[in-house]
Amino acid sequence: MYKVGFYRGSDGKSPIASFISSTEKPLQVKINRQIAYLQRFGLTSANPSLKKLTGTPLWEVRILGRDSTRIICAAMVKNEILIVHIFTKKSNKTRSKDLNISLKRYKEALDK
Repeated sequence: MYKVGFYRGSDGKSPIASFISSTEKPLQVKINRQIAYLQRFGLTSANPSLKKLTGTPLWEVRILGRDSTRIICAAMVKNEILIVHIFTKKSNKTRSKDLNISLKRYKEALDK
């Protein structure tokens, strides 16, 4: 089992938890299912929705279909995964803005 945590800002609030609670129930179920997969399998190929983001320490979990949501996470210390960003994807390519937010949060988490 892996421990999955949410990024928290300097104010102690989690933008990930805020995003999840602001979505409709069917999407919340899909997000929670993917988090459960991360807890069970970690960052391995056992989860077919998981993809390594080239050139970064980040991984992307894809929720496809009309919801088209992405969960960006990273391996932290032993058996711990941190979700650093979650967003609705509207185009084929991940926006550099979302990638920069993810990397910034990852670096903040490493410095804590």
